[in-house]
Amino acid sequence: MITPQNILRHELIGLDTRVSKALNPLSKNIQGKVIDETQQTLTIRTDKGDKKILKRLATFEFKLKEAKVEVQGTELVGRPWERIKK
Repeated sequence: MITPQNILRHELIGLDTRVSKALNPLSKNIQGKVIDETQQTLTIRTDKGDKKILKRLATFEFKLKEAKVEVQGTELVGRPWERIKK
């Protein structure tokens, strides 16, 4: 089960998210479901298509069952399988 305490060690694909802060103003407030993750990016499926966001340039708000969790993208940078093992 995903909680605010373990979200950094959990699979992000399938979670609903919103870009709450971004250096690129066009990326701010993009929201949808995470469909892919690489070392440097998250791909979010939106109503207007898939958007690839650089992790290190954004802050993400993930919607969990019991809460919303804001995560600095710099904390997500790295290979997904290595981040999950930490």
